[in-house]
Amino acid sequence: MIGIQAIATYLPEERINSLSRAETLGVPASQIETRIGFTGLSRAASGEQASHMGLQALKNLLAQTGTTAESIDLLIVVSQTPDQNIPHLSAELHGRMGLREDCSCFDIGLGCSGYVYGLSIAKSYMEANDLEVGVIVTSDPYSKIVDPADKGTALIFGDGAAATLLSRQAVFDIGKFAFGTQGNGAEHLTTRSGRLHMSGRHVFAMAAQKVPPNILESLRKSELTLSDVDLIIAHQGSLAVLQELRDRLNLPEGKVPFFSREYGNTVSSSIPFGLAGIWNQAELKTLVLSGFGLGFSWASTVLNRR
Repeated sequence: MIGIQAIATYLPEERINSLSRAETLGVPASQIETRIGFTGLSRAASGEQASHMGLQALKNLLAQTGTTAESIDLLIVVSQTPDQNIPHLSAELHGRMGLREDCSCFDIGLGCSGYVYGLSIAKSYMEANDLEVGVIVTSDPYSKIVDPADKGTALIFGDGAAATLLSRQAVFDIGKFAFGTQGNGAEHLTTRSGRLHMSGRHVFAMAAQKVPPNILESLRKSELTLSDVDLIIAHQGSLAVLQELRDRLNLPEGKVPFFSREYGNTVSSSIPFGLAGIWNQAELKTLVLSGFGLGFSWASTVLNRR
């Protein structure tokens, strides 16, 4: 059975001080501390794009695990901010890493829910085609599309990338999935003239209303309940969103952690960053992953440590 064997991450070194930026935007510091939650935002260097960040995460993964580029059978890239529309970003990484010609490569154009969708696609694709080694790269340099003068987005998004290794030598088995889409809400989180526009009120309402039942549905499909779960790794939309999810599920703070305070909402890489952070905590056996956002789309699944 295909599962998750390892995760590697990449964060740019530069940080934006959210408290300082909030002051220039006329946003009270208390809003950062109690609602938004991000005291710092990671920033890609000038000229550093999705391909650069994704490539570094992939290199980190191979170095960390001893996996060779030649052994990779499948490469999926999840991104909504690729360097360019053509060619697809996975093909660019394929060429730069020198992967085999019979390695399958394709992109998934999803954001905050994309990692969970990617896990479902990669697992199914690998098992259907008898593949041994797959990699999901997530990379979103949202600073390229965020207007630094927009108080609705400039205090939220950080840049980052992650690479996830999937194989039969897994640490975590992947359980059942539950998905959802509310396409008529997509206009509330979109780009216009190359800049990101977000209605925080509508995004918050979507997460509050759709995500808790989606988490419960993924557990039901896996014949589990909330009491069986050690940790929920939810997309790091904001501190307020995580607090709302805890309240709706009647869970303590530690069970739905906010772990991205120092680098921000890294979109498609948000969940793998959280998973990497608890990777070696062997006492955490059963996890729920839940992503939600752009589209409006959401998805949840269960991981079980072997």
